[in-house]
Amino acid sequence: MSITKSDLVNQLNQKLGLPKKVSIMIVETFFHEISEALARGEEVKLPGLGNFSSSFKKSRPGRNPKTGKQYVIKARNVISFKASKKLRKDL
Repeated sequence: MSITKSDLVNQLNQKLGLPKKVSIMIVETFFHEISEALARGEEVKLPGLGNFSSSFKKSRPGRNPKTGKQYVIKARNVISFKASKKLRKDL
């Protein structure tokens, strides 16, 4: 099972009694701020959950394992997540 933005909105609405429009705005703003911080190259730390960080990967040679054909994997930014000790312990 996965949790969607809609699920988060519904939880805010039910548990805090916030109107749906306000709940949607909170969830959208939360994820927008995380995205913007990562785009600026900043690390996002959420205590009890973990850390998001972005890093740059250089281009490198690659190979299609099915056909054996070689190609170049383009340089790109990647996002990584490292779960906190508390979260790992609770799982």
